[in-house]
Amino acid sequence: MVESLGSIGSLVSSPWIYALVAVSVLLDIFLPVLPSGVLVIAAATAAAGSGAAAAGRVPQDVPDILVLTLCAATASVMGDLAVYRLAWRGGARLDRAIARSRRLTTAQERLGGALARGGGALVVLARFAPAGRSVVSLVAGAAHRRVREFLPWSALAGLAWAVYSVALGYFGGQWLGATWLATGVSLVALFGAGAGAAFLMRRQPRTTEAS
Repeated sequence: MVESLGSIGSLVSSPWIYALVAVSVLLDIFLPVLPSGVLVIAAATAAAGSGAAAAGRVPQDVPDILVLTLCAATASVMGDLAVYRLAWRGGARLDRAIARSRRLTTAQERLGGALARGGGALVVLARFAPAGRSVVSLVAGAAHRRVREFLPWSALAGLAWAVYSVALGYFGGQWLGATWLATGVSLVALFGAGAGAAFLMRRQPRTTEAS
């Protein structure tokens, strides 16, 4: 197991790990089953763990970690914009599909109001929730929300998710080494954040109605 993580760590300093991360994060908005979060965490864990083992101290390979973070964040925003643009051009057929889905209709109402008030924190929350990123990007495009309303929040969401994911893997690797235990603990924290985000999103309509 350690050797498997070590093989990922050997790719961290090469362009291939960035390409794999970028493709995975970019496409998981279309295929949420892609393990983009697992890949980001495993790469950060291997980088931190192998660096600590080699140097016997806190690894100095920070530029690689920063590039990994920026790569994941940029790919996240690009994926959001791709779905946003596709939904924008979806036309009446997409509108009918959204109208038939209670989840999408509810999301459309909440997201439209949130963006209009400048309260796009919903976009950030959705980035952590399972499939939330796909729903929000789809709804924002179908509702023809302006790019200047959606893009800044999408960028913040992508950066927040990337920083959180890389930090989990990095510090997990620091504390537990480049092992599957470190990766597993980090993934539990990532999935926990997703569950928390989904819970907060479900509660938001009640909070809005109460206010």
